[in-house]
Amino acid sequence: MTAKDYFHDIVKIALIKDDWSITHDPLFLDFDNSKIQVDLAGEKLIAAERGLQKIAVEVKSFMSPSLVYAFHLALGQCLSYRLALRDQDPGRDLYLAIPDFAYRDFFRRPFAQSVLNEAKISLLVFDPSQEVIVQWIAAAQN
Repeated sequence: MTAKDYFHDIVKIALIKDDWSITHDPLFLDFDNSKIQVDLAGEKLIAAERGLQKIAVEVKSFMSPSLVYAFHLALGQCLSYRLALRDQDPGRDLYLAIPDFAYRDFFRRPFAQSVLNEAKISLLVFDPSQEVIVQWIAAAQN
């Protein structure tokens, strides 16, 4: 079992506050004999006509000295996890959970925005001090 990210429990609390039911902590996937663990998975009933929304969430703190390096690691994980989810749980949307300070200081830069758009990575931005979700940013699907 891998170590939990520094903000793992905070994101879990924020999801629960946002009316998500946590179904997996972590979500285990086995893709081509590669054991994969996505940090969290949850479900939420979205208006009767839309039904159940299912998500998987990879939590990253982005508190390392090199944000670019941490960004590249997270990007690689998300791409791998998305492939595994497409194979084993195709109805589940993947989100990269990041603290609001990382979003403000790094993820809004043109470089990061271009990479996120190209890789079609969805973000869940959270406030660690308030333990709440600040923003959901769905990936561009063009």
